[in-house]
Amino acid sequence: MSNIDVMSVNAIRVLAADAVQKAKSGHPGLPLGCASIGYELWAKHMKHNPANPDWANRDRFILSGGHGSTLLYSLLHLFGYGLTLEDLKNFRQLDSLTPGHPEYRHTKGVEATTGPLGAGMAMAVGMAMAESHLAAKFNKEGYPVVDHYTFVLGGDGCMMEGISSEAFSLAGTLALDKLIVIYDSNKISIEGDTDIAFTENVQKRMEAFGFQLITVEDGNDLEAIGAAIEAAKAEKSRPSFITVKTQIGYGCPAKQGKASAHGEPLGDENVAALKETLGWPSSEAFYVPEEVYANYKAIAQEKAKDEAAWNAMFAEYCEKYPEMKAEWDKEFDMDIAKPLIDDEEFWKYEDKADATRNLSGMVINRLKNVVPNLIGGAADLAPSTKTYMKDLGDFSKENRLGRNLHFGVRELAMAAIGNGMTLHGMRAFVSTFFVFSDYVKPMARLSALMRIPTTYVLTHDSIGVGEDGPTHEPIEQLAMLRSMPNFHVFRPADATETIAAWYSAVTSKETPTALVLTRQNLPQLAGSGKEALKGAYVLEDSAKETPDAIIIATGSEVSLAVEAKAELAKEGIDVRVVSMPCMDIFEEQSEEYKESVLPKKVRARVAVEALGDYGWGKYVGLDGKCVCMTGFGASAPAATLFKKFGFTTENVVATVKSVL
Repeated sequence: MSNIDVMSVNAIRVLAADAVQKAKSGHPGLPLGCASIGYELWAKHMKHNPANPDWANRDRFILSGGHGSTLLYSLLHLFGYGLTLEDLKNFRQLDSLTPGHPEYRHTKGVEATTGPLGAGMAMAVGMAMAESHLAAKFNKEGYPVVDHYTFVLGGDGCMMEGISSEAFSLAGTLALDKLIVIYDSNKISIEGDTDIAFTENVQKRMEAFGFQLITVEDGNDLEAIGAAIEAAKAEKSRPSFITVKTQIGYGCPAKQGKASAHGEPLGDENVAALKETLGWPSSEAFYVPEEVYANYKAIAQEKAKDEAAWNAMFAEYCEKYPEMKAEWDKEFDMDIAKPLIDDEEFWKYEDKADATRNLSGMVINRLKNVVPNLIGGAADLAPSTKTYMKDLGDFSKENRLGRNLHFGVRELAMAAIGNGMTLHGMRAFVSTFFVFSDYVKPMARLSALMRIPTTYVLTHDSIGVGEDGPTHEPIEQLAMLRSMPNFHVFRPADATETIAAWYSAVTSKETPTALVLTRQNLPQLAGSGKEALKGAYVLEDSAKETPDAIIIATGSEVSLAVEAKAELAKEGIDVRVVSMPCMDIFEEQSEEYKESVLPKKVRARVAVEALGDYGWGKYVGLDGKCVCMTGFGASAPAATLFKKFGFTTENVVATVKSVL
């Protein structure tokens, strides 16, 4: 190990410790323990170009243990990704480029937002799946235009989280040989030694999942770490799991190997002791010798040659295979679905009662030929969620070209894997029953945070599930998803609204979408239209300039609102029916449009939705009422349940009368 390598590793440690100390907040333990891993990987084995962080064929690196963000920020600074010393000095400060946990889109070089432990592990699986699919689709003999690895680094906490087991079980099944997991094994968690809660043999578990196992006994042995990475790259039949035995807080005598190194600043005296122990040439905060910067710069310049060589190969490829160049451009065109707004065939439907899950399946099978990177599947429920794309094959270790994904019963990992594929540039969708959005939600939240347009197809959307009973009947889930910032939740009422929901999803660039769909058949509504893309619109209006009342409904209850309007008209009560398939998008409209749909002077309002009423107060106001669920459902045929819980024409009519 050369002296400049040692200095370059220690520069990561010193910058990380100084950044945490200045912020008086952070996690120095992981960066101190994993600095050698980070340097060896980024300097000698990872394909990346700091001058172009978005190079298509770069290796991906995800820091699943996102609390150790100063490891990543130090690497990005030293390699020249644009993070300055000033940025490191502003670690964890308002509006800085160095937030407490890495944030995608916020800091150049960050491939995924991480922090919830294990999430990065599962997103890495999604990225590796995307790479293998694209390689099968685009590579030609002599032209490996898609040929890169996905590296993910995480620790004991990541391995304890169930999402990792879900994701790695699938990764092994799919034999994702370009996935390399690096396990920072320091046997320490926040509460102390991992033995208090985590004594399993992690390696045997990973072996059972189908991974190649490699162990590095000394987390500071660059040569051994490098050999392990190369052995992982050489394995062509399965993913690899590299256990690196590290010491948390390495180099700080008072903290090394102790739980206290995990999540608090070292303290000024301990930072000074760290620098002395490492033989650092200065006690000055954020000091890095010029020869260290020169080393990183030289490495970065070498790395740029990898992209230059790829660019030359890709230009040749495009010349030799112009049809593949055209396919490549379509694959990564985020606007490819936009012209569908005026495509009559896309908006066509049969005028018969149908479940919105079936209609969604119809739309998916129209989109598959228009959006070439549309890829997705279900958590073992595709026949029920209607998310299977005909004639496109199943993605497997034998068939990387398949665009139908089988996630198994793994909802949490499914959502994270979908995010990983979206981060890699694909239009990924995932699906399950709506009630199980509880399992999906943490990763849907990450979609929203990262501003990526993963699509969630959530069927069996209310007490309409019927005989399966309250365990399978969602009540509070709609309010939960609607409460998330930057997340569009559609509950369409018929074919037109379902098509609009999908159009919104596949043209979105920064907002994920959930489609909440029925199992039971719904009628096609004469008044529905593309105005659904505004989130809410007047489906059936009052004959009066100012309606006597407004009924607002979504999904299966819109037709009920229409029936109630007809009954009220017989008694001389003239109401407006507003369909509100997406509250979130309605809130994005102008004040003028919102007033035109829900005029403030009409205070007699009733909301009708066969789920919880939380959130409807905003639209019905103090004088309005809700016909919604106030408790859990029951097990009985759907029609019986709708009657029992008051989703009848008579009850809606009576409720409207009560607010007049």
